[in-house]
Amino acid sequence: MASNSMDGGPTQLTDDYDALISTTDVELLKRAWRNEKAAPEILRFETDLITRVREQIQLMEETVEEKSAGGTNPLSVSLYQMDLDRTLFLLRSYLRIRIQKFSGCRCTDDLKQYLDDSVLSKLPENYQSVQRQSVISEEDDMVPEPQLDTFVLCRSKEYLTGIQLEDGPVDDRSKLFEMEPGVLYFICYKSIKALVESGKIDLL
Repeated sequence: MASNSMDGGPTQLTDDYDALISTTDVELLKRAWRNEKAAPEILRFETDLITRVREQIQLMEETVEEKSAGGTNPLSVSLYQMDLDRTLFLLRSYLRIRIQKFSGCRCTDDLKQYLDDSVLSKLPENYQSVQRQSVISEEDDMVPEPQLDTFVLCRSKEYLTGIQLEDGPVDDRSKLFEMEPGVLYFICYKSIKALVESGKIDLL
């Protein structure tokens, strides 16, 4: 009786392929871009991933140039170029979103200097701070804080339990929440912040 030489058969191979595809650097970049775009705060910068992606972009650019000069079928070259363009778009968009977030919550040196020269220097000394309303302020109350109470659409990669809800009636906040893998949830970002940072939940 003939037996399948591959454990698990076609279904297992499909699952393994899907898992492999989901962990490629381009897919990881897409996930980082999606999370950064949806999160109400600035997430941790994916230094290692961005370094690898930049190296891959350089290699892809060299490959496209070589194949174009070597007389490779134009259709084949265009496919390589499409992959390159997609990766460049994701990288630029990811970095642009982060820059926009930084610009929205921090005063640049040029803007600070302009405010100092044109406005703040003409105010009483107690009110010349860019970040505080006055010297009696105990914190930077002129700098907007991330809106962590924002509701976000998300999806868990695995079964999660013991999630503490940070919204709703006070009596309900003591109840623990569960999340099924692959199911969409609309939930307060603060409740899943740590799980997003650990990579267990993706924002959409």
